[in-house]
Amino acid sequence: MHQEKLKIYDAIVAECPRFERKGKTMPYTSANGHMFSLFNKSGEIGIRFSKEIQKKYMEDYSTTLFKSYNSIMHGYILITEDLLKDRSNIIKLLNESYDYVMSLDPK
Repeated sequence: MHQEKLKIYDAIVAECPRFERKGKTMPYTSANGHMFSLFNKSGEIGIRFSKEIQKKYMEDYSTTLFKSYNSIMHGYILITEDLLKDRSNIIKLLNESYDYVMSLDPK
């Protein structure tokens, strides 16, 4: 089950030429010293946004905060099964998240 979702995550990231997937045991993307997407051990995908955008998307997409290893990942939304059905939208969201972390001060 998780392998299928990991394939989806990898395929989505592969369609975004400005960044690449990192991590062997915990797949993620990062830029400018900030992580902005994550694939957790439960096979869930989280994408990071500013607080305002996060709140908007949680309402727009009927989703929640993303959790990884029983911790709430502040700034991240959970990418639901319904959201995953629209791959082009997920690619747009991931690119938007990349733009967001690139606007932050580098770590």
